[in-house]
Amino acid sequence: MPVDLTGREALALRMTSLLLRPHPTARPGGVADVVGWFGAMQAQDLASGMWSLGARLPALSHADVHAGLERREALRTWPMRGTVHLVPPRDARWMLELTGVRSLASAATRRTQLGLTETDADRAVDVLGAALAGGGRLTRARCLAALAAAGIDTGDQRGYHLLWYASVRGVTCLAPNVGTEQTFALLDEWAPDPHRPERDESLATLARRYVRGHGPVTAREFAGWTGLTLTDARRGFAAAGDALTVVRVDGEEALVDAALLDAPREPVDDDLLVLPGFDEYLLGFKNRSLMLDPAHADAIVPGRNGVFQATIVRDGRVVGTWKRTVGKTRVTVTVHPLVPLDEGTRARVEVALSRYAGFLGLPLRIERVG
Repeated sequence: MPVDLTGREALALRMTSLLLRPHPTARPGGVADVVGWFGAMQAQDLASGMWSLGARLPALSHADVHAGLERREALRTWPMRGTVHLVPPRDARWMLELTGVRSLASAATRRTQLGLTETDADRAVDVLGAALAGGGRLTRARCLAALAAAGIDTGDQRGYHLLWYASVRGVTCLAPNVGTEQTFALLDEWAPDPHRPERDESLATLARRYVRGHGPVTAREFAGWTGLTLTDARRGFAAAGDALTVVRVDGEEALVDAALLDAPREPVDDDLLVLPGFDEYLLGFKNRSLMLDPAHADAIVPGRNGVFQATIVRDGRVVGTWKRTVGKTRVTVTVHPLVPLDEGTRARVEVALSRYAGFLGLPLRIERVG
């Protein structure tokens, strides 16, 4: 019989799956461990992606995480939903072939809007491939300059589209920034030993990783996260087999990693986290009701423009947002509570923000805590 869970118990387990509470089997020590656990992590905003890793690797600094990326413990590309994620290098190619290609379906329409032809796009791929050959990497500006030198117009978002297209086609990927500049490299040179599973194995692998990193979840949530059809999502769950266990959350069936049922299920009232806006904590789910009061949704994504605010999370629930300004000598943070915060909670917010500042190696200034 499936284990019955209340919503609060399911949330406690989900926070464990997300590596935001101690896990009974996972002990991540570096970038490769965390990214491999999830299979893919939101990273369209690099600063958010760095703190997503830092929040789960408390012994590491920003410089340590950057060094892990330089060691190619993970890379950034567009494997799902046309959105940048961190992925294990060996898995980038099969993920692009399984899920990334689905975003190519709309590429022709977008090219027409931009005044580009399929020939333009294919030629851009060739130009970038030649410019990056030899194991080096180029800044975004230099990639765009190479395209322009080949007679390809990169204005009015054309350049961004062509850089995206080359990565989704599996030719390029995002390498670590050099200073503040985004860089690109050849995927074959950055990840020279790709894993090449059959399609059903790919679906099963992705399903196992999604469930262990987000569970309890449903096939519909998996389909939303990957951009796969619901049929393929269910096929992946079925192929994952005994690695997944059925539970019931307030009467609805969901799946968890079998090891998760050994984790504590009780809420922890003094859990206080400050998370980046683009984190698996929220973006890994379509239905966010366990974590977020629907009344606060507009505060998290103002104007529903797709830009998520960084969150303050207490006992697994969003209780506020925060904004940071990183200067040369300090990081300044403004806190916006969404619920009343007592003195003890405000003090824990300051401790959590101090940890973030420590990750950056900068002193902290808090402008306002309500």
